[in-house]
Amino acid sequence: MVNLIFSGAENSGTQDNLLRVFYNTRNEIFIDIEMVDCVPSFISLDKKTAIKLSKELRKQISYFEEEVSNG
Repeated sequence: MVNLIFSGAENSGTQDNLLRVFYNTRNEIFIDIEMVDCVPSFISLDKKTAIKLSKELRKQISYFEEEVSNG
């Protein structure tokens, strides 16, 4: 089983928050969010919903402004 853990963005001050994603034994994608001083929250997604989420994430990422390098 692959268990991916992501930290929040340093720029937003959420670097101590964690997002954990893995495939569970119920044939679902499990997403767990652990935030400092908050009760952990989670959601399990079926395959169809996980695909919709991944498409929406890609769409939202496409809106990011290009980072300018000051080289």
